[in-house]
Amino acid sequence: MNRRELIAGMAGLSLAAAGRAQAQAVPEVTIGAIYPLTGASAQVGFDAKLAVETALDVVNTVHDLDLPTARNAGLSGLGGAKVRVVFADHQGDPQKGRAEAERLITQEKVSAIFGTYHSSVATTVSATADRYQVPFLAADSSSPTLQRRKLRYFFRAMADDEQFSKVMFDFLDAERKGGRAVEKIALFHEDTIFGTDSSNIQHQLAESRGYRIVADIKYRANSPSLTSEVQQLKAAQPDVLLPSSYTTDAILLIKTMNDLGFQPPALIAQAAGFVDKALYDAVGDKVDGLITRAEFSLDLAQRRPMIARVNDLYRARSGKDMNENTSREFMAVILLADAIDRARSTSGPAVRDALAATDLPGDRTIMPWKYVKFGPDGQNTGLNPVLLQYIDGRFATIFPPDVAVRPVKWPMR
Repeated sequence: MNRRELIAGMAGLSLAAAGRAQAQAVPEVTIGAIYPLTGASAQVGFDAKLAVETALDVVNTVHDLDLPTARNAGLSGLGGAKVRVVFADHQGDPQKGRAEAERLITQEKVSAIFGTYHSSVATTVSATADRYQVPFLAADSSSPTLQRRKLRYFFRAMADDEQFSKVMFDFLDAERKGGRAVEKIALFHEDTIFGTDSSNIQHQLAESRGYRIVADIKYRANSPSLTSEVQQLKAAQPDVLLPSSYTTDAILLIKTMNDLGFQPPALIAQAAGFVDKALYDAVGDKVDGLITRAEFSLDLAQRRPMIARVNDLYRARSGKDMNENTSREFMAVILLADAIDRARSTSGPAVRDALAATDLPGDRTIMPWKYVKFGPDGQNTGLNPVLLQYIDGRFATIFPPDVAVRPVKWPMR
């Protein structure tokens, strides 16, 4: 090597070292969160903020928890950089969600985005993020069509409604095998992508497994009245009602069922509004025995004590326990912080590649996941959905048998 080549080589090393030093000196990493902060689902957004604040405390300060980044103050891969989350309000409107995603990317310079609760909003936000090459993590949107659009920057750690619906029908199969009279199924769903996808999947599963669909009712989301729809359900006399509704609709459904004297032997919900504390505050005395699909339950802390410790952190902020939504929102921040930490970069493509390489054991999460590994479509492959039943003012895991803490109550009331 001649003197000129040696000098050039040393200069190149110096520039590389300077680049690394600059990357490690990042003082703050910004992530975007898009949620309904106003409108019918505003409580979801409020609770999400509390879950995010809890996760940021875990990431940015030292905690003796076996969660990624918890034992360091900030991101060690970026020299202890702190994570900041900027919230945006989509108001339940997919086009507002798209506009807010663009704002977060172009003005706030976020390294990743998560959200959005409503699957219809996740559709536009994830497409926008993909166009700008910024990762989008669907924290709590469950439509199975989201991961079928071949988006390179889309990821989801939670199960989708197809996987959730399968565990519902596995449960019904087990009950029928045990002698339970389960033959007639009624589907009840709102008219956005969440409800439509859920109904389509459940319709297919019911037919393939030999159940008779006696009603398949689609209603307009945020409808002022559900009287005629509930009258149709009552006339159909189903053995099981499978509703897919957000909070305000779920409350109206239960109130209308009670007013019209309709009580099916079992109601198995597609979570959403049926895991929102607002529903139980409004009609808790009318839903004892309700079953919902889930990925989180506090009774799982019996097997994984870390769940109770994280819940205590959340409860200190909120005055209430974590639920299906807040647990996933908490984990969304942890997973994105972990990816950015491993990427040692805030650039969208680098964070995307780190997310794609995620290999996290389930016991390093607060969920009943077997692990977190994303497939080529961005969907986590290590899932283990459960069913919970609301009994005596609290949820208990009833299915599958290997994680159940109590037997099912049937009929529900």
